[in-house]
Amino acid sequence: MPNFEIATEFETVNLLRAGAAAKIELNRPDSLNAWNAQMSLDLYAAYETVRDDDEIRAVIIGAAGRAFCSGADLKGGAAQGITKDDGRPDLERSLHERYHPVITGLRRLPKPVVSAIQGPCVGVGLSLALCADLVYATENAYFLLAFVNIGLVPDGGSSAFIPARIGLARATEMAMLGERVDAAKAADWGLINGVIADDEFEQEIDALAARLASGPTRSYAGSKRQLNNWIFGPLDDQLALEASIQQEMAESSDFAEGVLAFIEKRSTSFTGS
Repeated sequence: MPNFEIATEFETVNLLRAGAAAKIELNRPDSLNAWNAQMSLDLYAAYETVRDDDEIRAVIIGAAGRAFCSGADLKGGAAQGITKDDGRPDLERSLHERYHPVITGLRRLPKPVVSAIQGPCVGVGLSLALCADLVYATENAYFLLAFVNIGLVPDGGSSAFIPARIGLARATEMAMLGERVDAAKAADWGLINGVIADDEFEQEIDALAARLASGPTRSYAGSKRQLNNWIFGPLDDQLALEASIQQEMAESSDFAEGVLAFIEKRSTSFTGS
C-alpha cells in the first residue's frame, strides 16, 4: 500500500508522492475547497509537475476536509478579478485562462488519472472530477451542477463530460434542475465508476493508484488517446462555446441576482432577463 508524503506544499494545493503515484490534493478545507484564482495557479503547477516527471505513472485528484470542491469561489468574485472594460466580470477570459488549462491538461495527460470524491462535488469542481479517467466517491458524496441556481450555464467541460457519461436526458436534468445527485444514483447512472464505503475509501483509492502506477503506462496512455479522440475530439470547441455562452449569462440581470442571493443566503428572484 503506498504511503503518500507531501512533496510540494502550494498555497491552496498539496502535491503528494508515494513511489510512482502522485496525489494532487485541493487544500482549502475551510471554504469547502472552493476554486479561486490562486488554486488555478497551484493546480496548474501541480499538473506540470506530474506531466513532466516520467517517474510519476499514475495520479489521484483528491481533497482535504469534508468536501471535494464546492465550485468557483463566488465570494472572491465569479471572475476573481478579471473584468471587462465596462467593469463586468469577464467569465469567458477567466475560464480560458484559469480553468481550461488545468482541466484539458489532466484530461489529456498520458497517464491514468483517478478522482477521489468525498462530500460536495459542485459546479466547476464537478468538471475537475470528471476530467479524470476513473471517478470514485464515498457514500456521503454528492454531485451538483449548481450553475442554473445563480443564472449561469455549465462550464469547465461539464457540458461535454456529463452527457458522455450519462446521456442527454440525465445531463439535461442535472443542468436545468440543479439538484443534487447522490453517490449511489451517480454510480447507477454511470456518472462515476463506483462508490466505496467511507472507512475503506482511502485504502481502496491508494491501492488502485498503486496498481495503475505499476501497470503498462504507455498502454493506458494509448487507450486514453483513443477515447479522447472518439468522445472528446471537439472538446476545445465545446469549451469555447461554454465560455462564450457563460459570458452572455454573466451580463444578465439573473446572474447578478443569483450571486447576490447566494452571498446574502436568501432565495433568488429571477426575472428572465
